[in-house]
Amino acid sequence: MLLAAPCAMAQDAGGDPAAGEKDFNQCKTCHSITDADGNDIVKGGKVGPNLYGVVGRQAGTWDDFKYSEYMVAAGESGLEWNLEDFTVYVQDPTAFLRDYIDDPKARGKMTFKLTKAEKAPDIWAYLVSVGPEGGS
Repeated sequence: MLLAAPCAMAQDAGGDPAAGEKDFNQCKTCHSITDADGNDIVKGGKVGPNLYGVVGRQAGTWDDFKYSEYMVAAGESGLEWNLEDFTVYVQDPTAFLRDYIDDPKARGKMTFKLTKAEKAPDIWAYLVSVGPEGGS
């Protein structure tokens, strides 16, 4: 029964984790996924934060990354990553932050924009599947 939990959790995340793993290739230019023991699940760039455990995490709080003041403010305003916010954020990070913290000057550090919004749930499902609760 426990072995089925990661798949069920990823399904509840709204997407296909196998498709998300393929789509994550474009993310690994800037992001890695490294577990709490230092094991690389996905060896990627260091420009963006490690995405291990991002599901449900307060925005702007990964210790080993220097976030913009705007991302920290979003986290302090209650942003905890979920499928809905992730989907909007990856399509236009700066617009998302401006709206979330109601600051027209806010800018996201992430310049990449996911042009195919339908891929976001798959990437999210993949992040769920490789996270601490996902059984990576």
